[in-house]
Amino acid sequence: MRDSIVGPLFSSPIITRYAGNPILTPGDVPYGPAMVFNAGVTKFKGKYVMVFRNDYGDELKGIVAPHHTTNLGLAFSDDGIKWDVQPKPCWSWHDEEVIRVYDPRLTVIGEQCYMCFAVDTKHGLRGGIAVTEDFRSFEVLSLSLPDNRNMVLFPERIGGKYVRLERPMPVYSRGGIDRFDMWMSDSPDLKYWGNSKLLLAVEDVAYANDKVGPGAPPVKTDKGWLTLFHAVDIDRRRGKNGWEDSWKKRYTSGILLLDLADPGRIIGRAETPLLAPEADYETDGGFRNHVIFPGGMILEDTGEVKIYYGAADTVECLATAHVDDLLHLCLEGTVNKQL
Repeated sequence: MRDSIVGPLFSSPIITRYAGNPILTPGDVPYGPAMVFNAGVTKFKGKYVMVFRNDYGDELKGIVAPHHTTNLGLAFSDDGIKWDVQPKPCWSWHDEEVIRVYDPRLTVIGEQCYMCFAVDTKHGLRGGIAVTEDFRSFEVLSLSLPDNRNMVLFPERIGGKYVRLERPMPVYSRGGIDRFDMWMSDSPDLKYWGNSKLLLAVEDVAYANDKVGPGAPPVKTDKGWLTLFHAVDIDRRRGKNGWEDSWKKRYTSGILLLDLADPGRIIGRAETPLLAPEADYETDGGFRNHVIFPGGMILEDTGEVKIYYGAADTVECLATAHVDDLLHLCLEGTVNKQL
C-alpha cells in the first residue's frame, strides 16, 4: 500500500469552477445547519432539484452534533445556479434501529425520481434506494446488507436490468484498513440486487491509495456512460486539516467512460483527476479540508455539463465543462483505449 501521494494534485484545465461558488452555504438554509454538502442534483418536471445533506454543530467551537441530528434539505432552481431553499428539511430518519440518512444521489427513470442514500444503523452502514414524486415523502424500496454505501443508479434499464454502482467496505478481508473499490450490481426490480462485480480497484488509480467509489449518477452520451468517481489518498504526515484534529485524507474526483451496452466495461479513463481541491472554499476553513465529492452531473442540450460537488464537507459548489472535452479527456487518457 502506498503511504502517500508525492506532489500536489491539480484539476483538469477543461474544468471551470463557477465564479460565484459556493452555490449553497449553511447561511442559505433557514433552519441552521453547520454544513450543507454532498447533494444529489437532477432535472425533474421542468425544474432543477437539489437534495442536500445537513449536518449540525458549532464551527467556532469545532463541535459536531450527534449523528442522529443529520437530515436532508431541499432546494429548487430554474437555472441550476440560484437556488430556492425550502423552509424545512425534506427527510430525516431516526428510530430504534436507524441513526440517520445522508449523502443523497438523484436519478430520474421514466416519470419518477429515485434517490440513493446512505443510512447509518445500530447494526451497520447500509445503502438504500427510495422513490419520490414530490420530495415530501419517500418510499424506501431496498436497503443493502452492511457495509455498503455511495450507491448511484443508471438513468435507464440496461439489458432489461436496473444497474447501480456502489462502494462496499470490506475492512476485515482487506487487512483491517481502508481499501475500498467501486463495484456494480444489477436488479430486475430495484429491490433485489445481484450479479455483483468489481468495476474499478483503488490500486488502478494512480492518485488514490485509500479508496475509490461512485460519485454522481452516470450520464448517457453517444460514446458511452460518462461517470464520475471519488478517489481518496491518505497521508499520515498531514497536520490539522479542518475542524477534526485527525483528518489526513484528500478527496478528488476522477472521470471514466463505460460501454453503453455493457457498463461493466471501462472504455476510457482519465489518468489524472478531473477535480482536485484548489479553491479556498475547498482547502481552508471547512469541517474536512481538501475534500471534493461529486454528487450530481447534468448534461445540458448545449453540451455543457454541470457538475455539483460538496467542498470541504461544508458547502455545495458547481463546476462546468463541455461534454466533448470530457469525452476526449477520457479517451486520450485512457488505461484501456478501445474507441
